[in-house]
Amino acid sequence: MTVQGTSDPRFSLVREEFERNLAERGEVGASVCVIVDGEVVADLWGGEAAPGAPWREDTIGHVWSCTKGATALCAHLLADRGELDLDAPVVRYWPEYGAAGKGGTLIRHLLAHQAGLPVLREPLPPGAFLDWKLMAERLAVAEPFWEPGTRHGYHALTFGFLVGEVVRRVGGRSLGTFFREEVAEPLGLEFWLGLPEEHESRVAPTIPADLPPEPPSFYVKAFSDPESLPALLLGNNGGFMLASDSREAHAGEFGSVGAITNARGLARMYRPLSLGGLVSAGQRSIMGRVESAGTDAVLGVPTRWSAGFMVSTDNRHLPPADSEGALMSETAFGHAGMGGSVGFCDPEARLAFGYTMNKQGSGLGINPRGQALTDAAYRALGYDQANGGIWYRP
Repeated sequence: MTVQGTSDPRFSLVREEFERNLAERGEVGASVCVIVDGEVVADLWGGEAAPGAPWREDTIGHVWSCTKGATALCAHLLADRGELDLDAPVVRYWPEYGAAGKGGTLIRHLLAHQAGLPVLREPLPPGAFLDWKLMAERLAVAEPFWEPGTRHGYHALTFGFLVGEVVRRVGGRSLGTFFREEVAEPLGLEFWLGLPEEHESRVAPTIPADLPPEPPSFYVKAFSDPESLPALLLGNNGGFMLASDSREAHAGEFGSVGAITNARGLARMYRPLSLGGLVSAGQRSIMGRVESAGTDAVLGVPTRWSAGFMVSTDNRHLPPADSEGALMSETAFGHAGMGGSVGFCDPEARLAFGYTMNKQGSGLGINPRGQALTDAAYRALGYDQANGGIWYRP
């Protein structure tokens, strides 16, 4: 398939790996963007957005949990301005949240997946995840599955409402409006939490992953134990997983998994952070500092989180089905999305990176297509690997 766009000769390996993804690794349509020292060194796209329709320069798509990076950024902007204290209890800003023993939950716990509300016990009605008021009310009165701050578990679908409701109350606007006015418009991003209808025709529909020979243990748990956290996550989401490609879902301000953009939008969102801008040095340090690590109570594999972002996680010692993590430098932070899309920055390398695609992978982290592109960008910058795969500067 034809690859279009531009790439600096120094980053030819990124183009080569992108071409290999399309030719050898099952890629259908995708985009990748690499920015170093503020300059675009690779901006590539190729394949099909839909059957018979090429992936174009302005094609956009659903980036799933890459959304959480945008939501977390909104919270950090408020914190950097002194309007939000990450060490304050949530009830300072959202008084109703103190019900059911949650009065001691800190803002930091929400961001680091330590809040104890990765799912809800009570059945959700159809369309619940597109009803912000309903979800905020349900979460406010829900009993946590563990004492907040004592462990971590991926809040895959609730993160956006937990952090987003705080942003709404402190910032005085809906999450999608705050992101548009404070991030997307100032930075000139084609990146939406709530896609305007005039852009709908540009969206590449998501193609679900092929069934793997051996499913990750998360899915084994989900289908073998109906009372488990994985089962509740997949089964009690108001039907969102089945309606995620609908116009209604794209228009919703879903701060966990609802964003629409492309690789260029992801990389450009992280660009100012890679250059020491957008927030203070102290706030940026918090964004990249590990807050929770170890076996994830929901995913069942090791994860590492800062206050709202993924940080480098090497799970290659696990069985193949569970081995996908997120291999980046130890100074990088960002977020992957279901199926393998990813956006991140590395302030030490002055690197901002984005990758999106329509055909999902079956693992729980950055799949081999995205990891190959990440590896290529780091190698072009002179990085190598050591200590089981953690990137370092020789």
